[in-house]
Amino acid sequence: MTQESGELDSLVRKRIRALRVAQGWSLEELAGRANLSQSSLSRIENGQRRLALDQLVTLARALDTTLDQLVETATDDVVTSPMIDGTHGLMRWPVKGDPGMSVVRQRMTEPPPDNPARMRAHPGREWLVVLSGTAILMLGHRRFRLETNQAAEFPTMMPHAIGAEGGPCEILGIFDRDARRGHQRDNGGDGDTPGIGE
Repeated sequence: MTQESGELDSLVRKRIRALRVAQGWSLEELAGRANLSQSSLSRIENGQRRLALDQLVTLARALDTTLDQLVETATDDVVTSPMIDGTHGLMRWPVKGDPGMSVVRQRMTEPPPDNPARMRAHPGREWLVVLSGTAILMLGHRRFRLETNQAAEFPTMMPHAIGAEGGPCEILGIFDRDARRGHQRDNGGDGDTPGIGE
C-alpha cells in the first residue's frame, strides 16, 4: 500500500466514525442500518479490517452521504484569493462546491432605479448580504431596505435592482449558474464577473 492510499484509507475510516458520532449513533445502530455486524464495523473504523467497496457503498448510504464524498481526498487549495476587477469595483471569489456559483463583493454609491423598466430579470437565484451601509433592493414594485448584516434571497426572474441609500454600501452577493449568466449577458458578456446593482 502506498503512503497516499494509506492516508486515504485512514481518512475514510475517520470519516465513517465522525459521521456516525455526528448522527449520535452507536456502533450497533450504524451496523444495523448498514447490515453489518457491530464487530465488523468496529474493525473497519479501527483499521483492523480491509475496506471493501460494497461495504463502503452501504455505509455511505446508511450515513446519508455518497461514496464520492466518503472517499474524496483533501485539496490543498483551502484558501481562495479574490479576483479584483477595479473597473467595475468588484471582487469575486470562485465557489468550489458548484463551478457555476460566483461570489461577488461590490461597493455601491448610487440608489437603485425605481422604474421596473430599468430593472433586470433573468433565470436564476441570488443571495446577498450587506457588509456595510444600507442597501435598497427593488423587486418589481416592492422596496426592501437592508441594513448591515442583513441578507436577502430572491429569484432573479423577478425584475430587480440593488443600490445604496444615504451613502456608500458594500454588498456580498452569491449567484447561481443561471443568475451569473444573466448578469454577464446584461453586462455585455464582459468576462466572468457579474455585477450586482447595475
